Amino acid sequence: MKKPELLVPASCLEVLKTAVNFGADAVYIGGEVFSLRAKSKNFSLQDMREGIAYAHERGVRVFVTANILAHNRDLDDFKAYLKELKEIGPYALIISDPGIFMMAKNICPDIEIHISTQANNTNYETFNFWHSL
Repeated sequence: MKKPELLVPASCLEVLKTAVNFGADAVYIGGEVFSLRAKSKNFSLQDMREGIAYAHERGVRVFVTANILAHNRDLDDFKAYLKELKEIGPYALIISDPGIFMMAKNICPDIEIHISTQANNTNYETFNFWHSL
């Protein structure tokens, strides 16, 4: 029988470290940009780098929410963000936008990608996209 996983949201570096120290199997975090965790303090890239290293040293996985529904004007900056995330090395990305999903698969092929609960399915084409995965 598979043991349940304790996946904890972390709004900042202090919360991430507390979750790791108290037994979380994994944490999910949002960056200062491209995350729908608007009420959270969120992570700068430097805090994200430190938090992911801290978690990895203790065998804890870190998921990064990158779950905005992007507009065309967001795409270049999002590509740069994905390149930063590739370097930082989270365990997985949590994504809601189909275009961003495909972009992440191309830029970060070694990082797992999970579908966000924020993902929608408002038309047949979107349904076909998610179903094809």
